[in-house]
Amino acid sequence: MTESFRAAAGMGPTVRGTVLAAHDGFSARYDLDRVNGVFSRPAHQLAGQSYVGRVLVLDTAKGGVATAWMLHEMQARGVMPAALVLNSVNPILVQGAALADFTLVVGFGGDITSLLRTGDAVEVDPNASDGPVVRVLTRAA
Repeated sequence: MTESFRAAAGMGPTVRGTVLAAHDGFSARYDLDRVNGVFSRPAHQLAGQSYVGRVLVLDTAKGGVATAWMLHEMQARGVMPAALVLNSVNPILVQGAALADFTLVVGFGGDITSLLRTGDAVEVDPNASDGPVVRVLTRAA
């Protein structure tokens, strides 16, 4: 049986990818080198790691309008995570994800950063008939 985690809300296309997880926040403006595709804030738990094509599993969205429009800019340049999976989000980031046609799921029954771990292969389906879900395809060793 496939392990899965239901989300309260989601948007964007269904994607598959490898998880990059940390109990830390997400700000496209302050945490990322958006040209080279890596976490660049030295204090971030994922500092130095590439986020391109990864399913980012993080605690919460940080920032405002700049982070929202940066998602669109990153999508246009193809330097983008596959999806954002968050415990909580703010309305501004939701607007940015909508503008970028980016996959975002949020709001789980537990701390998603402790339920998924770096290296897990997952499918993020924000449009599942019974509600947004993250399905674990294979667990990291």
